Amino acid sequence: MNGRVLVVEDDPDVRDLVRRYLGRAGFGVTATGSGAEAAIWLHEGSADLVILDLGLPDVPGEDLLDLARRRGVPVVVLTARCRLEDRLHGLELGADDYMAKPFSPRELVLRVKAVLRRGAPIDDHPQGFADGRLVIDTVRHEARLDGTAIPLTPSEWELLTVLSSVPGRAFSRSELVARVRGCEYAGYERTIDTHVKNLRRKLALTAGHVGIVGIVETVNGVGYRLGVDRDD
Repeated sequence: MNGRVLVVEDDPDVRDLVRRYLGRAGFGVTATGSGAEAAIWLHEGSADLVILDLGLPDVPGEDLLDLARRRGVPVVVLTARCRLEDRLHGLELGADDYMAKPFSPRELVLRVKAVLRRGAPIDDHPQGFADGRLVIDTVRHEARLDGTAIPLTPSEWELLTVLSSVPGRAFSRSELVARVRGCEYAGYERTIDTHVKNLRRKLALTAGHVGIVGIVETVNGVGYRLGVDRDD
């Protein structure tokens, strides 16, 4: 089993959809439409992660988010509140990730895995991508391309590690701002474009040619993604 996920969602159709996809991915799933029941399970320590709808009928979702944060349980918010201000507010309250409805259940599963991976013990082994061409070593805080260290600024390092947490997943600019620079930089999504431009330039210089910029791909109308697969 990949872990225990508590799904707190008052819409039964959405609740069942999320439960099915998580179950297929190997997670143990407990699902409820009651915030009061969810609070009991959180107090009992029966969840490794919570998927939380903030618009619950009986308990404010923000209260459950605060409870989960105090219990050390990561939270992925799943809600119809889709404005940028709502997303940033959720992250400020302590959510580890935020998805707006309508949503892709497959993407939700990937986000759950990414959040749990971030909270897992540090892996001493560097992560390889593109058949070993790109190596990210979180212990040494170093990224290497074709065996050569890439001279990254702290923001470029954070950007690369966020993108590499789920290869192929498109991250929005606002989400990258929140993760790379913090919510106090809300409204400055275009700064991410500059970081990406600089990161691509350094990748090209390190590799000795411009073709390597495909490692960080642009997703039109969304943001950016890592365009290479993680090695097995």
